[in-house]
Amino acid sequence: MALRIGLALGSGSARGWAHVGVIDSLIEAGIEPDIVCGTSMGALVGAAHVAGRMAELRQWAITATWRKIARLTDLRLSGGGLISGRQVVAFLQGLGIDAPIESYATQYAAVATDMATGREIWLQAGPIHEAVRASIALPGIFAPTWTGGKWLLDGGLANPIPVSVCRALGADVIIAVNLNGELLGRRYIEPEPAAGTQPSRISVEVVRRMLGQFPLPLQRRRAASSVSKRDAPPAPGYFDVLATAINIMQDHITRTRLAGEPPHVMLVPRLRSIGLMEFNRAEEAIAEGRACVEQALPTLKRYL
Repeated sequence: MALRIGLALGSGSARGWAHVGVIDSLIEAGIEPDIVCGTSMGALVGAAHVAGRMAELRQWAITATWRKIARLTDLRLSGGGLISGRQVVAFLQGLGIDAPIESYATQYAAVATDMATGREIWLQAGPIHEAVRASIALPGIFAPTWTGGKWLLDGGLANPIPVSVCRALGADVIIAVNLNGELLGRRYIEPEPAAGTQPSRISVEVVRRMLGQFPLPLQRRRAASSVSKRDAPPAPGYFDVLATAINIMQDHITRTRLAGEPPHVMLVPRLRSIGLMEFNRAEEAIAEGRACVEQALPTLKRYL
C-alpha cells in the first residue's frame, strides 16, 4: 500500500511565493502530494496546485510589478481591514481557481480562524476561492470574511503550519513548509533590498492610496508631523510593525504546535530579506523554495 503524502503549506504573505518553487521541485522529484493543506498564502498556492492552475499563477507572479499588485488592493476605511478582498477573489476566479473543493482529485483544506472563538476552522468544501479568501484575511490588512455563519480571519492566528490538518486527513508522511523560520531572534534591522528591486514600492503605493481617502486637514497634519521629526532616526513603518508583530505571534504558535505534532520533513526556505508586501519578488522566493527542496531530497527519499 502506497504511503499518502501530505503537504502542509505555511503562512507568510509575500514569502508564500516560495511554495510555488517547493511544489514544482517536489513534483519534478516524483513526489506528488495526496493531501494539500494550506494556511493564508499557503492556502492560495495550494489551491492553485490542486486546481491545476500552477502554471498560470507562476506566470502571473514572476511578471508582477508593484503597480499590477497594487490594483488588487481595493482599499476602504471601514469593514475591519484596509482591503476588502473582492479584487483578490476576482483574480482567483480569473485564473480558474474557483471550483468546489470536493470536485478536485487532490484532497485539500484551507485553515482560517473563527473571530468569535479563536478556534481554527478547516475549510474542505464549497468554492475553493472562498476558502482561500477566508484563509488570507490578515488582520490589519484584509477585512474578515463571513463564511458558514462565522466571521473568519487569517488561519495563521491559530495554525500557521497545518501539520495537524494533514495528519487528521490521513497523511502517512507529512512535508511541512515554514516560511518564517528565519525571521525572529534578531534585533530589528531594515532588510537590505536585492539588486534591481523596489521592495518598498507596494507598501508606499498602498499607503498613498489609503491616505488619499482621508480628509485634507488630516493629510496636512501628518505632513507637518513628518517635518517636525525629520532629525529623528527612522522608525519602522506601518507594514514593518504589523509584519513583525504577526511574525512574533505566529512564531510562538508554530513552535508550540510543532512541538506536539512535528512533520516528518520540515522545509525552511531562506526568505528573511523578503518583506510582508513584497509580492513583486516572486522569482527570488520561488528559487529559494526550489533550493530548500533540493537540499532536503536525501531526507525525503528516506521517508518515501
